[in-house]
Amino acid sequence: MKKDIHPPYFEDAEVVCSCGNRFTTGSTKKLLKVEICSRCHPFFTGEQRIADTAGRVERFKKRFKLD
Repeated sequence: MKKDIHPPYFEDAEVVCSCGNRFTTGSTKKLLKVEICSRCHPFFTGEQRIADTAGRVERFKKRFKLD
């Protein structure tokens, strides 16, 4: 392997989520800002959030008579 081509590795890099959750991990950046983490992700929380833009969900339900 070539020497001196890899970026520095930080074993105590801090991850900050938009929900306020903070934790440490290993990364090539010292600070990572993320929009979603395991504390607020719908898969892990069990919540289902539908981002409805311009009534798409209602049109879909109406089209396939799901109500």
